[in-house]
Amino acid sequence: MRIWLFRAIALALPLLLLLLVELALRLSGTGQHWPLLKPNPANPAYWVTETDLVKRYFANNTALPTVKMEPGFLLVNKPENGIRLVVQGGSSAAGYPYGAGASLAAMLEQRLSRTFPTQRVEVLNTALAAVNSYTLLDLADDIIAVKPAAVLIYAGHNEYLGLLGVGSNYIAGQSPAVTRLMIRLRQLHSFQVLEQLYQQLSPAPQATDESSRTFMARVARDKDIALGSAQYQAGLAQFQSNISRLLAKYQHAGIPVYISTLVSNLADQPPFNSKPIPAQALKPLAQLAATTEAAVSAAELTLLAALTSQAETANSAAFHYQLGQQYQHRGMAVPAKQHFMLAKEHDLLRFRAPEAINQHIRQLAKRYNATVVDTEAAFIANSPAGIVGNSLLLEHVHPNVQGYFLLADSFYNALARNQALGSWRQAVAANIVPASVAWQERPITPAEEHAGYLRILQLKADYPFSHSPKPVQFPVAETLQQQWGQAYVEGKLDWLSLQNRNAQVYHQQGDGDMLLKTLKIMADALPHDANANMQAAQILLKAGRKAEAKGYLQRAILTPAPVTEAQQATRQQAQQLLSTLTTPIE
Repeated sequence: MRIWLFRAIALALPLLLLLLVELALRLSGTGQHWPLLKPNPANPAYWVTETDLVKRYFANNTALPTVKMEPGFLLVNKPENGIRLVVQGGSSAAGYPYGAGASLAAMLEQRLSRTFPTQRVEVLNTALAAVNSYTLLDLADDIIAVKPAAVLIYAGHNEYLGLLGVGSNYIAGQSPAVTRLMIRLRQLHSFQVLEQLYQQLSPAPQATDESSRTFMARVARDKDIALGSAQYQAGLAQFQSNISRLLAKYQHAGIPVYISTLVSNLADQPPFNSKPIPAQALKPLAQLAATTEAAVSAAELTLLAALTSQAETANSAAFHYQLGQQYQHRGMAVPAKQHFMLAKEHDLLRFRAPEAINQHIRQLAKRYNATVVDTEAAFIANSPAGIVGNSLLLEHVHPNVQGYFLLADSFYNALARNQALGSWRQAVAANIVPASVAWQERPITPAEEHAGYLRILQLKADYPFSHSPKPVQFPVAETLQQQWGQAYVEGKLDWLSLQNRNAQVYHQQGDGDMLLKTLKIMADALPHDANANMQAAQILLKAGRKAEAKGYLQRAILTPAPVTEAQQATRQQAQQLLSTLTTPIE
């Protein structure tokens, strides 16, 4: 018995020593802690998301991409009758290139707030550009802690070339298990100290300055990941392993999950990298491209069939893409779509998720009782000839404003079908928000839409859209909104100043609808700001939308203490207005 006691003590002593070292480092302030949510210094009634969350995954002094999370706010004390949802995903969930207003979270919160006007609706956006399933899994415990009614997921495009992706320059381990372990260890302050010591003892190799390049230009380490290759399978295994654990966590916590299929640009995005088209196919393809007649001849059909047969074994993304164009030009949508899809599947530079990711999403959702939101089907149904292209996407994967609205609409409809959120059945009967109304009230201004257009010009001026960076020449701004949008992109105008200018101009023009939209955008983005919420409440009251106004008045009352004279006056005014409204809000 004694020998076992001595062995137990021998094992416990090093662990106890490590624990004491860890506690000492934390108490002394050595090391860093990057929580998903932290106290909001502007108003302690709210948490705010950590904008520098990406630092959680890399050692200090590591050259990191300029990837930041948009600030999101959440009440510390969740209202008993409140509706709280959390969004997870990458840049296509975060609203790139437009910003938070186009995000799934913002568009959904705007519509749900109209659907449930007597309840506090919070849709927290934790989406972050360039991240993949590792970050989603890592944030699960933080998300479970805030007790959401559901988690909404749109992710999967970054498994290969996102942060920690299998083909990325930013990689932590050679397997999902090792990478997950590294993520966990990096939360220990003692591990961070060891990393810093290692960095000092092992000088980093001299690197070229690529700070002016886009993230896409810097992230891709492996540019040749063939369909079915070992690295291709590794990306799928990474996604399957992490999402399986993620959904299991939420299922164990009793939190419903809505996970969406992914959308890619098929018709208008040529492959980024491809095996060459066979030499014997080049002349027939050129022949087909030179044809201008509307009618499809028997000879053309024969030639297309022969080329299709060649393409089956060539594994050339460019070959399939050109065949897709030829079929599309002749109005033959079914084979056109097949070849466009194969062009994406054989694209060696994997900035678009392969269809196997969507298959995993459906299979894992079924296994863990999650709801599949078929956004892909919605995009197909709203695309010319059922082939997704530039009508809804800006480039390879990021939606335009109409596309982002359709993404949010897909989630809204899925929540409605499931009669989720407790009181949906009663609320929807009177307050269902038609898509046409939600579109008119979308929480993004023309200046922000123009800013998004300019950011895409910058993105496409560098790799992989261009092999070398090109200078970007913005078009001449023709309107005041375009001028402000450009100033916003160039860093000459911050977001809040942009919205204040919008509000001032719409007020001067007597445009009540746009003024209301702008004031609501500011209040929803800054729920802790008493003045912004008071302004939104006042204009809602003028519009006769009393139920909605109450929520903004309640926000205005949640002013931090001690308060300034102006804050106190705003709070008193809000309380007076609230007392005049008869229907209580919980």
